[in-house]
This record gives sequence, structure tokens and C-alpha cells, in this order.
Amino acid sequence: MTWQTFVFLPIALGAFGYSFYRFQLLFQMMKAHRGNSNRLDNIPARIMTTIVNVLGQRAVLENKGPGIMHTAIFWGFIIITTGTLEQFVSTIYQGATFEFMGQSLYSGWLFLQDLATLAVLLGVFYASYRRYVVRPVALGKSKDANIVLLFTGSLMVAIFLMNSFHIAGTHPWYANSLFVSQWLATRLGGLASEPTNAALGTFFKWVHMLIVLGFAVYIPRSKHLHLVAAGPNTFLKTLPREKGMTPINFEDESVQQYGAAKVTDLSWKDALDYYSCTECGRCQDLCPAFNTQKPLTPKMLITDLKHNLYANKDKILAGKLDEVSHIIDQNVNEDVIWACTSCRACEIACPVFIEHTDKIYDIRRNLVMMESRFPPEVQPVFKNMETNGSPWAFSSADRAKWAEGLSVKTMAEDSNVEVLLWVGCAGSYDERNKKVLRAFASILKKAEVKFSILGSEEQCTGDPARRIGNEYLFQTLAKANIETMNRYSVKRVVTACPHCYNTIKNEYKNFGGNYEVYHHSEFMAKLIAEGKLKPTKSLDATITFHDSCYLGRWNNIYADPRKVITSIPSARLVEMTQHHDQSLCCGAGGGRMWMEEKIGKRINVARTEQALETNAEIVASSCPFCITMMTDGITTKEMKDKVKVMDIAELLDQTTT
Repeated sequence: MTWQTFVFLPIALGAFGYSFYRFQLLFQMMKAHRGNSNRLDNIPARIMTTIVNVLGQRAVLENKGPGIMHTAIFWGFIIITTGTLEQFVSTIYQGATFEFMGQSLYSGWLFLQDLATLAVLLGVFYASYRRYVVRPVALGKSKDANIVLLFTGSLMVAIFLMNSFHIAGTHPWYANSLFVSQWLATRLGGLASEPTNAALGTFFKWVHMLIVLGFAVYIPRSKHLHLVAAGPNTFLKTLPREKGMTPINFEDESVQQYGAAKVTDLSWKDALDYYSCTECGRCQDLCPAFNTQKPLTPKMLITDLKHNLYANKDKILAGKLDEVSHIIDQNVNEDVIWACTSCRACEIACPVFIEHTDKIYDIRRNLVMMESRFPPEVQPVFKNMETNGSPWAFSSADRAKWAEGLSVKTMAEDSNVEVLLWVGCAGSYDERNKKVLRAFASILKKAEVKFSILGSEEQCTGDPARRIGNEYLFQTLAKANIETMNRYSVKRVVTACPHCYNTIKNEYKNFGGNYEVYHHSEFMAKLIAEGKLKPTKSLDATITFHDSCYLGRWNNIYADPRKVITSIPSARLVEMTQHHDQSLCCGAGGGRMWMEEKIGKRINVARTEQALETNAEIVASSCPFCITMMTDGITTKEMKDKVKVMDIAELLDQTTT
């Protein structure tokens, strides 16, 4: 072992190990209420997800240009690291090489290393061009990125110079395998004698190894900690994709804090999210709040929470949790938290599967339940839900008035039915959405589906309360609804509201509500496929479909609404520039339906402009919130005489006899 190895290697490894000491913060926070959720279930699916997205880079490659660059660097580094390992082994044990694998395999291995070095260097050039010339907004400015690009580029140059001078000085038998280095050697070798070239080869070998050791020391202190954290974060992601919020156990007297007032109130998985963030900005590119000049950017939310964690590191390690600063600070202010529409675009876009919305939900829970800090217009919403079982100030006795003249029975009148039609608050009280429910009820009758409603026994599912942060009110409503449905032995539920659908399907099961739940788009597509419904009347119109976030990104339902539209004779479906999981939110989710939009451009207007760009005559949707917001957007753009906003149930009903 050389003296350089004896000095540099222990220092670098010691610094690397000390830097990773901060990972104990993950386990310091495992007591958080969301930290104990089961993330080791369904191991085969988790392994496959990790293979596909870490080794296969599938999520990264969804953004083609940067994705190819990142994949080239990722795989290039994996291949190069095997060569670096040989360099360290041969330095520690003089003369040791990997030639034991045989001449052919060794030559092929060296060829791959040279090719990988070239690929990484080209990747660095592309990344530098993109960062310093193209300058996409999402990337922002990052000293970390500058340092890492310098490290990476210098490392590749050092490897090429090491190999080239070694070839020029010693003429090894495998020189032709290193095709790039051999080409460089023919141009550099003549500049000095063979002994000098050999010495230069040794010199650049040490430059190469010192850069690697420096890189190892730097990574844990930088955003490139994602090199270590992204793999585990992918393995521990929420499965399946459809998910509900994690409940709070209000009966547990040991729980004194509801939601997150401090970064330590979040979980070890949240901290792993911070470490995994690549700061690529894909989440920001899709965020409806950021793209309409709101203060929220998902990328900065994660990095700001990480900085809050680091700023409080010493207090956390010392066990002085009472002294940890508030999670709402100069970076993560209340406007940031309330700007979120919970559309989940950020999570769908994230290549390392960071879960942004859960953090916002937990911060809202603290603000609402512990500190009573929320937008003033939300107060009457809570009061109405408490007293009327609805966000609006309407009597529960009026819930079934939408169905007058349709001969629709309540479960109290007839519970021996195929499905319970969950009407929802919008379908019950909003004049526009009453028409949607009447159309859907008509469709069910045409298909001879036996159904009933709960009528005055139905209450709000609690979705708005939960998304805003009032978990206690949500659970009160949820348990009351579940008790009612279980009393009637409800097995199947169909609803025209994606928010009700998501809540009943994914969240009620935590409280004993286990049902087979359909969104009306699924149910109508099923009836059409079974031949129970057949549109016969032509609709000579161009239709564009707006994806509801809670139907699409939350529950992965994209095809069924489109199947309904395309089943209509003469109907022509055109897509907006953003559609399916790239769709722009209408702006009403996450409780924003009941909050004033005071900052920046209105989200629904931005989405309406995308719809109008298609020149469609009808903007179709399958969500009462979306219909309200898109109708308002069409009115704002003064196009209500030229463009209609319709639910897919209305389209199907008017074309089916």
C-alpha cells in the first residue's frame, strides 16, 4: 500500500461515514404518526418497481431529452465504478488487476468503460448546455449542480488522460480495447518520452482517485444525496397508486399533536423524500399553482423542508425537540400551503416518487386543528358541514329534491337494489349539477339498473374538510355515512363525483366502510360494453375532455370517460395540449373550491384557455367541481354562447333512447 493510499483513503472514508451520520435523523422521526405505515408490503411489486425505475430509468425517461442524458450518466457511472474499483484494488495491492476474468471478457469490459466514460462526458456537456444556455425555469440556479458537473466532467477527463498516458507509456496488450483513450494516446504520446508518459498516467490515476474520494465526501452534503436515497425511496413508495390520506387516531390519548407544526412531526419517509429530491423541477413544470403565479413550487417545498431539517439538526440530535423551529417559516409560508389544489401532478411527475401532498395535508391539519389558522372563507364551510352535513347552507331535508318527478326511491323505501347512487353535495344542491344527476339517473333507468339513494340520510363524505385539514370533522361525517350504509348492507356504490368516489373507495375502508365503488364514467362504460346501453342518436360535434385530478391522477381512470364519448355516433374527440396524467387541474381540489383565489392568474381560466385552443364546441367533464370551474372559465372568456360545458352523462343520456 502506498503512503498516499494510507493517508487519503481513511480520511475520505471517515468523512463519508461522518456525513452519513445525519441519516439517523430518519430514525429520530420514526415515532411520527405516519412513520409507522406499512411500506414493506407487496415485496415482489416493490422489487419490480425499483428495477424498472432505478435500473430501467423508466420514470426518468418520461422526459426524453434530459432523461436520456441522465440515463447515460447513471449507467455510465455504474460501469465506470467497476473500473475505479480496479484502480483502488491495484493501488492497495500492487499488481492486482481484474485480468483474471480472461482476455476476451477483460477486453470487452474495458471497451464498455471507455464507451461509458465518453457517454458520461457527453452527458455532462448536454447538462451544462441545458443549465447554462437553455436555462429552463424548473432547474433554477444551483451551486450544487455546478460543483457536481465540474466534479463529473473532471473525473471523465482524468480517466481519459490516465488511460491515454498509460497506453502511450507502457503499450499494454489491451490498448485497442480502449478505443477513445487509444485515439487520444496517438495524439498525446508524442509530446513526451515513454517514462514521462507512464508517470503522467500514474499522476492522472491519482487525480482520478482523489476526485472519486472528494465526490464521496461531497455527495452526502449535497442534493446529489439522491444517488443514495432515490433507490430506497422508490422501493418504499406508496403502493398501489390509488391512495387515501392516513387517518389520525383521535382515541389514542398519547397523540398530543395533530398534523405537523415542526419538521419533526413529519415522518422518516418524509425525510427520505427530502434526501431523494434531484431538484429537476419536473413537479414544478406541471404544478397548476406555480404555473399561475402562486407562491407554491413543489420542488422548493421539499428543499425548504430539507433546509428546515438541517437547520434544526443539532437540536434534534440533542433531543431538544421543544426548541425545533416552526415548520411555517420565511420559506414555507401559509400562502404556499393553501395554494395547493391537491391535484397530485407533482407526484406523478416526480422521477423518484416523492410524496408532496401528504406533507401539505399534515401541515394544514396542524394549522386548522391545533392553531385555528386558515382562510376566513373556510369557516362557514366547516360550520355548514357540522350543522347541515354539506359545505353549503342547505337543509338535509332538501337533498332528494333534485330527483323530483323521476320516481327515484330512497334506501329507506327500497334497499334491495343493485347499487346505491351516491348523489353528493353538488348533485343535491347545485342547480347545474342537479341536471347531471338527473341525466345519470335516466341512464340507469334506461339500462334497467335497480338503484336507490340515501336522500336526507346522505351527508357530505367529508372530503373538503379532510383536504383543508379538519380531520376530526371528516371522521365524524365518514363514520356517520358508513354507519348508514352498513345498516342498509350496501355492497356497491356508484357516484358522479370523483371526490366522493376517491373518499368512499380509498378512505372509508379505514373506518369499516368496504364497498365496491364505481365512478359513473366506469359504470357507463361498463353498461355500454355489456350492451345494456347503446347510443343511437348522432351528436355532430367536436368534444374535448377535461380530466378530473381525483379521477385521473388519484385513481388512474382515463380511458372510461373517453370510451363513453367515442361511443356516441358522429362525436369527435380532440385532446387539449395537456391531457391524461399531464392534464392541468381546474383549480377546485384540495378544498380550493371554497377558497378565494387572490394570487396570480385563476387556474380555471388557464385550463379554459387550453380547452378553447382545441376549437371544440363542447368541453366535457366527469366531475361537478370541474364543471363549475370550467363553466366559470368559459363565462370569463365570454364564450358561453359558443362553447358548452357538459358532463359525459348528459352527452350519453341525450344520445341514448
